Amino acid sequence: MAKLVGRTTELVRAGITHAVPVLRVWQQYAMVELTPPSPRDFSAIRSGFGKLIEGAKTGRYREVTVREAVINTLVAAEIYCWFYIGECIGKRHLVGYNV
Repeated sequence: MAKLVGRTTELVRAGITHAVPVLRVWQQYAMVELTPPSPRDFSAIRSGFGKLIEGAKTGRYREVTVREAVINTLVAAEIYCWFYIGECIGKRHLVGYNV
């Protein structure tokens, strides 16, 4: 039993040793990516929506490469998932609303 506890302790230490650098990198990215937009960002957001509407009017969406289409699809899926995670957090329940 002492051997098992000793081995488990070693494995936990090794896991922590390997996880710390990964979590530091994740924290750096999270601090940049998960912050809400600042007032400086609103002009860039507005111009991005303008480009999106202009691209829809001119048919630029037909000139998108497969790689860009896959990336755009993954971004849309991420936004969709974040929306539903926010819904679950907001209603404090995983299934449906109480009607």
